[in-house]
Amino acid sequence: MQPTENQPNQSVFSLAGKLALITGGGTGIGFDMARCMVQAGATVVITGRREEPLREAVEKLGKTAHYFINDVSELTALDALVEQIETTLAPIDILVNNAGINLKKPALEVTDEEFNRIIQTNLSAVFALTRACARRMVPRRSGSILMISSMAAYYGIDRVAAYAASKSGVEGMVKVLASEFSPHNVRVNAIAPGFIETEMSKKAMGGDPDRRDRAMRRTPMGHFGKPEDIGHAAVFLSSDAARYITGVSLPVDGGNSIGF
Repeated sequence: MQPTENQPNQSVFSLAGKLALITGGGTGIGFDMARCMVQAGATVVITGRREEPLREAVEKLGKTAHYFINDVSELTALDALVEQIETTLAPIDILVNNAGINLKKPALEVTDEEFNRIIQTNLSAVFALTRACARRMVPRRSGSILMISSMAAYYGIDRVAAYAASKSGVEGMVKVLASEFSPHNVRVNAIAPGFIETEMSKKAMGGDPDRRDRAMRRTPMGHFGKPEDIGHAAVFLSSDAARYITGVSLPVDGGNSIGF
């Protein structure tokens, strides 16, 4: 049945016929973004450094999911990755720059090597892979690029200086790239997850109950989010329903960024 004037057109939320590349898609939030995109009809490619989690993830995701082993911090290999995916499968319609690493350490103890490693993975690699995809998206005049930001880019969180610097860089890059690419119908946006219940966050919060209490106190909704909350936001921002949205960073945080 065709939608009428009084019926919403649900197809604008569909990702059918789209190919999405999600870095770090084998576990955690990356996997749930992949799962939600598969449910929305997309063909999904996930990447990561370890084959076993990728293979297990693809088995769970189904026949429309594929994986490629890749370390995003190896910048010179990223263009070849994009070329291989597009040659083997189809043009990349959606890029989700999800892969990232963290370092929780007092700023005075962070070494230059540690700081640069975070920047290389969380910022330099994001730019390099985005550039590789955008070089193909811009001539096709079609594409959606998503970055994963963080509450650490919104306010001061102790012991994550390198991580906060990388995510603040992502926030700035979203605005500049959206300004450059949007005239070519390539949108660039970010999602800033709040405190989400993943295995990684459970381990981090489990060893730091004071941090967990502080996070909960300033979250107006009174609970942490689920990984699929990020996945649903990623589907929306990648779909035609968001065709007039570009250059924004969407907090998915239960109000944490405005709580007190």
